[in-house]
Amino acid sequence: MAYRVINGKLHFAEELPQVCNKLDYVNETSSKVSFKDTLNNQINKTNGFTISNHAAERLKSRNINLSEKDMKNINSAINRAEDKGCRESALLYKDTVFITSIKNRTVITVMDKNSSDNNVFTNIDSMVIV
Repeated sequence: MAYRVINGKLHFAEELPQVCNKLDYVNETSSKVSFKDTLNNQINKTNGFTISNHAAERLKSRNINLSEKDMKNINSAINRAEDKGCRESALLYKDTVFITSIKNRTVITVMDKNSSDNNVFTNIDSMVIV
């Protein structure tokens, strides 16, 4: 399944028409959506996360492809870490480690078992095995 990063967020190719429609500030009934409502929706969102440009480059360079199921599993791990009060976590998923800012719901970088030189992870306060 193909995906694209738009404004730092990973989207599956089949979702792109829906994503583009969500970027509009006026819906089809011409009623305006306030900035406050949009901001609150983004803050309260627990069904998504962002992949940083750095992490997206690592996914591409290391030929790591994520399916919709993978994305849901990673999101679930972020939710579990958030529930436990974690701030910076290493998510171990299959043979891949996702260093993640739980507070910002952002994957910072990605390493597979072949790319980790010394297997030392710093600046994390937790690890979640997905």
